[in-house]
Amino acid sequence: MTIEVLNPGLLTTVQDEGRFGLRGVGVVTSGAMDRFALHAANLLVGNERGAAVLEMTLTGATLEFREDALVALCGADMDARAEEGPPLPSWRPVLVRSGTVLRCGRALRGARACLAVAGGIAVPAVLGSRSTHVPSRLGGYAGRALLPGDRLQAGAPSAAAIALAARLAAVAPGAPIAPTMWAIAPSARPPYAEQPAVRVTRGREAEAMTGGSLHSFFTTPYSVTPQSDRMGYRLTGERLEETEPQEMISEAVTMGTVQVPPGGQPIVLMADAQTTGGYPRIAQVAAVDLPLLAQLKPSGAVRFREISIQEAQVLYIQQQLFFRQLEKTVRIRLAESE
Repeated sequence: MTIEVLNPGLLTTVQDEGRFGLRGVGVVTSGAMDRFALHAANLLVGNERGAAVLEMTLTGATLEFREDALVALCGADMDARAEEGPPLPSWRPVLVRSGTVLRCGRALRGARACLAVAGGIAVPAVLGSRSTHVPSRLGGYAGRALLPGDRLQAGAPSAAAIALAARLAAVAPGAPIAPTMWAIAPSARPPYAEQPAVRVTRGREAEAMTGGSLHSFFTTPYSVTPQSDRMGYRLTGERLEETEPQEMISEAVTMGTVQVPPGGQPIVLMADAQTTGGYPRIAQVAAVDLPLLAQLKPSGAVRFREISIQEAQVLYIQQQLFFRQLEKTVRIRLAESE
């Protein structure tokens, strides 16, 4: 199945869960910024949860489908619609008919959307992942963001996806798109917000900051600056100060690590984060709240709320149990079509 890129939007890349087990040799993880959206979109089209998708940022891509395809769009509201046709609803399976041009516009709410296609985006795996790391030209489609004229291939869809696509085609013959009547309910999605409260655990070097600085970090909002990207969000707000200057040896960092450079304005590392850093690590974002950060636009604001490591672990376990239940429910829906 072929998809032609007519317009890639601001930044559209192929992403999956990322590369794991290689940070010790300097290879960054990459992967989708919003892992919940990645997993949900793949689940809705009958893929494995870590299959490769298209991640679109701020403005979406315009794509022409050369064959029928079952797709799902999760994450930001990209105002997607068939050209001169109906809107494409998100958080549900949708059959896109052959010859349809799908236009994903600017993000009305949120910043990033994952578009999954039944069978997954078929690009070669590099070091165990199909994710794109643009700075090193690693993985994805030729190691770069998509460009006009690129042609993407999808893998073989599952039996459940084939059956659902056939049922949708029969229900709406001739329509450019045909969505299911059911979707993942808003209550089952992450609580995306323009100014989310993000939970964090205290970092290794938190005590190197003054008491007033820590109080400010945990009680005042910080805005996302335009100098933010997939590597990290540069924030601006109350200046954070160390009790005394120190020279740190670079140590391990990961997605969600909050560092404080000499300027006193924190940086939250994101999916393309480097493997080590030499700035004080004052906090670590709880894994369950990383999707909330992923959907922040430049000028968006965030508040940090401290929790314990034990609380973060419980939240993560609860989220995984919830997603397993969601997965069972969606698979039952898909099986009804077989």
